[in-house]
Amino acid sequence: MNTKEYLKKIEEVNAKGKYKDNWESLWGHQMPEWMRKGKFGIFIHWGPYCVPSFGNEWYPRNMYIEGTPEYEHHIKTYGVQKDFGYKDFIPMFTAFQFDPRQWAKLFSKAGAKYCVPVAEHHDGFQMYKSEISKWNAYEMGPKRDVLGELFAALEEAGIEAGISSHRVEHWFFMGHGKQFDSDVKEPLVCGDLYWPAMPEGDLHDLFSTPTPTAEFMEDWLIRCCEIVDCYRPKMIFFDWWIQHHAVKPYLRKFTAYYYNQAEEWGEEVTITYKHDAFPFRIATLDMERGKFAQVQPFHWQTDTSIARNSWSWTENNDFKPAQSLICELVDVVSKNGVLLLNVGPKPDGTISEEETEVLLEMGEWLAVNGEAIYETDIWRCSEEGPTKIKEGQFADGEDTSYTSEDIRFTAKGNVLYATVLKWPEAGSVTIKTLAEEDVSGVIFFPGGAFHGIVKEVTILGHKSPKWVRDREGLHIENTIGEQKMPVVVKIIVD
Repeated sequence: MNTKEYLKKIEEVNAKGKYKDNWESLWGHQMPEWMRKGKFGIFIHWGPYCVPSFGNEWYPRNMYIEGTPEYEHHIKTYGVQKDFGYKDFIPMFTAFQFDPRQWAKLFSKAGAKYCVPVAEHHDGFQMYKSEISKWNAYEMGPKRDVLGELFAALEEAGIEAGISSHRVEHWFFMGHGKQFDSDVKEPLVCGDLYWPAMPEGDLHDLFSTPTPTAEFMEDWLIRCCEIVDCYRPKMIFFDWWIQHHAVKPYLRKFTAYYYNQAEEWGEEVTITYKHDAFPFRIATLDMERGKFAQVQPFHWQTDTSIARNSWSWTENNDFKPAQSLICELVDVVSKNGVLLLNVGPKPDGTISEEETEVLLEMGEWLAVNGEAIYETDIWRCSEEGPTKIKEGQFADGEDTSYTSEDIRFTAKGNVLYATVLKWPEAGSVTIKTLAEEDVSGVIFFPGGAFHGIVKEVTILGHKSPKWVRDREGLHIENTIGEQKMPVVVKIIVD
């Protein structure tokens, strides 16, 4: 199907479907039930950019910027860019040990309920079989339909599957390669790996970069729709540049097309976005490497990586410990969010021992404490404790140091879960929010007076503790000693 034919198909689907390409028609979408209940997903950054294993997934851009560490590393390791460019990593990206069933098995053991592999990153290489460009994993590199194989394995494992597309940023991603003698040379035409390689401008100022052309945006639209038609993803994750004003008309067309196709499939789907790329309640807001400090009245997602310094595999990745990531998951869920956690497989298709260990540790914790996470809802008070959370994106550079007074709440039916983020070595734990009311019937603490009757208190994975409730709080005797991971107190109320 050529460009003209595909564009006609998109118009026909949107003309017949429930959703039209305007914000009013698209308004009212919520996070799908499978995502609201699942709470925890796996993100995957994997492509030719992991072959040099240096810097991060922006190596394809940075290797063409004179003076950067990637530029110097590239010349020293592979030679000058005019003789060995980014395209020359593709034959080295053989993925000879890629086993999608092993991946799906690991993600299932980790307790993940959905998975979002990158279908195309800024580099322009498609990780799936495509009729739009030959620069894809089915025809080059692995010579396998990576996305299709992984989707099949995820379905077999009972894990919902989505994709991420970072294609729109490709408009400028390879542009620096035109500024010196490299293999990024004109003529570049639609479908080429490096096309269009436009000047980048200031990435913090959308209007400083040349406006994407209709040709590029039509190519973007068709690539997105091809993925929808061929793979039926339950989620489409977009990066930040879709907020550019030139993208908006095509974004509306795509959203209508995707939602209309999902109606035909009978599936709940969503699009995740950053900043203000969408009006409210059309798609799901995503906070990159960050979160909200307070509970929100809407469902949202945070995406972060096990590695602090990169989304893709590098030899120098700085990995977060499982304990920190579990605390993050608990905190996010208590505030009406879900966590999408990234792994970066190696070029050969294996997942590093460090990341595997983190995932398995998280899975072990969720196997015992998952009832405080999965299928829960927010309570009227999300937290108590002295530690303040830094709100906003890119705020996960350092682990947060919690205390035994830092507690997060979730609820399900008549069960309240209070997760103590750092269990003390000895003594007792006091949940102040559950203090008994005073004589006047009013006691002041975050969340207001708790009038419910506490019937039973247990610690998940341990014997029931002794407890007492008074006007200072619910006091729980520490009979389990210091614990490495957060501890969940299950409270049945009446």
